[in-house]
Amino acid sequence: MTGMLIVGHRGAMAHAPENSLESYALAEEAGVDEIELDVRLSVDEQLFLLHDATLDRTAGSDSARGLGPAGELTMAQLQAAVLDSGRGVVSLAEMYDATSTGIQLEIKAPETVPHLARYFAEHRADAERTVLMSFQEDALREAARLMPQVRRGVIRKDLATADAFPGGWQGLVEHTRAQRLAVGLEGLTEEAAAQIRGQELELHVWPMRSLENMRDAVRLQADGTTSDDPALAMQWLREVQDEQASADRQETAGRQEPAGWAPGA
Repeated sequence: MTGMLIVGHRGAMAHAPENSLESYALAEEAGVDEIELDVRLSVDEQLFLLHDATLDRTAGSDSARGLGPAGELTMAQLQAAVLDSGRGVVSLAEMYDATSTGIQLEIKAPETVPHLARYFAEHRADAERTVLMSFQEDALREAARLMPQVRRGVIRKDLATADAFPGGWQGLVEHTRAQRLAVGLEGLTEEAAAQIRGQELELHVWPMRSLENMRDAVRLQADGTTSDDPALAMQWLREVQDEQASADRQETAGRQEPAGWAPGA
């Protein structure tokens, strides 16, 4: 059986504050193939990592609460605010300096795209280990125009949502010029998964919250999945692979038994 990419969601956020250097380090220690994280732009046009539009949910003190949209703050303000990591936001450059694995960079705000293009033009090694991801199809299309050398993936809640795009999921992929389609497991059939892979697309599935989720991902022959606890996801993958190997051995043994054979005969 082929391998499956295991992606750490905002690092290893089950064990460390999301989008923190600690979380990214834990994901790399677990052996992830990629780290998923979220990029935004400050009012003074600096790239930083944050999932939400504000700092409030991840605040570690009152210094990070009630400040309004993060995109309306300067980088100095964003780094002075104390998050649950014990420090301010991580800049894009800090993250790349601190990591060595693949990066799945989700575009949260379309205004980041030209700034990302300038960054990657100056940091080609970082570009080579990055996949740009987004729910925002027009931002991905602009990314394809400005930085065609950086791979892209489009995200949808489920395949039905992807099919709602003009031309269905195929139209969505064509519009974004994506090499990867990331969709929720719910409602995803083996037939649809085979069609996606048949278009030479990488199929990534989510969420990955249980052993049963992993059984579904393997059954669908997904190319990758994203987990809050990547080490646990790797354990689940090994368990499912062991289950399949055991089933294959039993099937092979059954075919090799001569007709009329019975234990003790």
